[in-house]
Amino acid sequence: MPIAVDIDVMLAKRKMSVGELADRVGITPANLAVLKNGRAKAVRFTTLAALCEVLECQPGDILRWEDGDAAGD
Repeated sequence: MPIAVDIDVMLAKRKMSVGELADRVGITPANLAVLKNGRAKAVRFTTLAALCEVLECQPGDILRWEDGDAAGD
């Protein structure tokens, strides 16, 4: 998928666990894992906003576009 999710990077910068982030955002750790591992097909703007609020970041700090050609697709 050409959209990469960098939640791990933000978690490391904030020294926060997946469980803590899920709890503070209000989603299950399983759903956060699906998003974090790039398996999600969609993300609600309310969830994205909550992630940004808790992680004190911008959407672009969490999501980035990767060129499919450069990734060897």
